[in-house]
Amino acid sequence: MSPVDSTTRTPVVLAQGLTKVFSDFWLRAQVRAVDNLDLRIEPGQIFGLIGPNGSGKSTTIKMILGLLHKTSGRLSVLGKQPSDIAAKKRIGYLPEESYLYQFLNSRETLDFYAKLFGYPRATRRRRIDELLEMVGLDAVAHRPVGQFSKGMQRRVGIAQALINDPEFLILDEPTSGLDPLGIRQVKDLIIDLGKRGKTILLSSHLLSEVEDVCDSMTILYGGKKRAEGTRDELLTADDRTIIETEALSQAEADDIARFIEQKEGRRIIRVAPARQSLESLFMSIVEKAQAERVKTSGAGRGGPTAAFLRGVEPDSERSGDKVIADLMKEPEVPATSRAERPAADQSQQADKPNQSVLDSLVDSGQAPAARPADRSKEPAPKRERTAEDVDRSVLDSLMGGSQESPGDKREER
Repeated sequence: MSPVDSTTRTPVVLAQGLTKVFSDFWLRAQVRAVDNLDLRIEPGQIFGLIGPNGSGKSTTIKMILGLLHKTSGRLSVLGKQPSDIAAKKRIGYLPEESYLYQFLNSRETLDFYAKLFGYPRATRRRRIDELLEMVGLDAVAHRPVGQFSKGMQRRVGIAQALINDPEFLILDEPTSGLDPLGIRQVKDLIIDLGKRGKTILLSSHLLSEVEDVCDSMTILYGGKKRAEGTRDELLTADDRTIIETEALSQAEADDIARFIEQKEGRRIIRVAPARQSLESLFMSIVEKAQAERVKTSGAGRGGPTAAFLRGVEPDSERSGDKVIADLMKEPEVPATSRAERPAADQSQQADKPNQSVLDSLVDSGQAPAARPADRSKEPAPKRERTAEDVDRSVLDSLMGGSQESPGDKREER
């Protein structure tokens, strides 16, 4: 990572004499959690904050987030006060414990947090897909997070902290509960985000984790800063030198040691074969099992860093989404009236009275009125008789009585 010019850029975090004292009900000082702390985090740094339990790490993080008010001193975050909403929008935070809604699945959980930032639906869906693939949960995205192990819930928490593509990322014990595979992935992710200009504050009890990823660090004890500096400044041992070569036989190693002792007068402390770390051995075994396609019920190793975190997210909704939405729409079929049909069709309907009835039902959606000639052949549908029906029956009976029968004609003669 290229060095940062601190003279021209505003620090992401600047604390001067920062102090936090917890008091009892009577305002009597009980615990001085943070004591006169000076802290400066530059843009693009991966900064480690380490110390034993009770050293003030979590209290410092909560003051940076605006969750706790400082007792005294000065503190600015992204050039603003910690309580400024504009600054909070640019921060991603993974707390020490992941507090998730147990009945939501991982996709619904991420969608909930994405809605808090006001992202449109297409952007939320795209980011969620990329993040779930990145943390290795795309295959179990439908399961409620309450059924997840602690490590899998931690993966959801990491994705939640990245949903807004933060400029400043705060990770408090990010690998808590993760297996070695997840730990390696989180470390690779932190390094990758640092290379892309993200500023990261990492608090962890795993010193090897901080050593592997952080550029600079501060060590706290009892709320006070005990040491600070870059990784090389703090970890370089001036009283020893390591010589690394290709594999040597025991005779060759003895000759080299004898030469250094006799020629230079230096004492050889140890000559031994090189050893790989346990993490390297573990990762090689896992990679071999994955190459053999061995099945596992846990979370996968995960994919590459999400595209939007790499700065390749499109500005607008993909055109393919709109095309798919249009294809999913039901086609609208307008109702065509009989009057709009060709004359040839109408003549055919006259020859087919049954087809005419069906067409009428399709066109109007209602049953056609019965014709007078068909009234004797087709009984009317059964329904409750109304006053209008009674009046119509009386009229029908009067009209039927007015017709003269042959017997009546003979009587008149």
